Amino acid sequence: MTIRGMDFKKKKRVVIKIGSSSLTHPATGNINYIKMERLVRELCNLRNQGIDVCLVSSGAITVGKQSMGLAERPRRLPEKQACASVGQARLMSIYQKFFAEYNQKVGQVLMTKETMIDNVSRKNAQNTINELMAMGVIPIVNENDTVSTYEIRFGDNDTLSAIVSALTGADLLILLSDIDGLYTDDPKVNPDAELITYVEEFSPEYMEMASSAPGSEMGTGGMVTKIKAARIATASGVDMIIANGKDFGILHHIFENRFTGTFFKANYDENFDILDLLEEE
Repeated sequence: MTIRGMDFKKKKRVVIKIGSSSLTHPATGNINYIKMERLVRELCNLRNQGIDVCLVSSGAITVGKQSMGLAERPRRLPEKQACASVGQARLMSIYQKFFAEYNQKVGQVLMTKETMIDNVSRKNAQNTINELMAMGVIPIVNENDTVSTYEIRFGDNDTLSAIVSALTGADLLILLSDIDGLYTDDPKVNPDAELITYVEEFSPEYMEMASSAPGSEMGTGGMVTKIKAARIATASGVDMIIANGKDFGILHHIFENRFTGTFFKANYDENFDILDLLEEE
């Protein structure tokens, strides 16, 4: 797919969000090391092209579940926090090992909704991520599930990645999921469902379409959270793409202007305030 008037080769700062389902084996829910290594190679290749890269990665609770030998994803908040504590350390260890093979430094940034609402914390997070990228480091951002409660959680990394893209002045946000993009209906149920490849302007009808789309058992985000992310990103002046993370080769395909997915065109809205949106939830 090519977008008329759009050359992704010219993008200079990109935020890429990876969901738990894109990092795990479907049958077991355990980490897929081959896919993680491929992801790292793709991100390092983008850095070698002079593109600033920020990775928003889910997976802490999933990795913690595996490390703790739990059969199912935890449901109680204390269990999730404990798994996140173990899993986040393990997840970063895996990332650092793979990135080190390409001599690429990474830095960990953990955030909660409170980070954004508090002016000082928000500015500190913004400065940290910007400085890391200026130093050639790839920030790896995740929600701080170890300390997050329901009141101060983003709840999903789709929303978090959109906020990070707005916060850092990114010109592109890529959400990699287990589906090709936004469909007119659930493609797993309706064979006539069509992929929407281009969204020029955000409207409520897309939220209705998203409500019929499937979610993932591995993580917390479905298509609804991705459309919410599109609202945040595009109103903040950031282009956004939803694409399938089954093969991380999609990343270099995007920057070669040939990919399958849904593209949301940036439409900066000076009246849009992320803080108002967060305080509503």
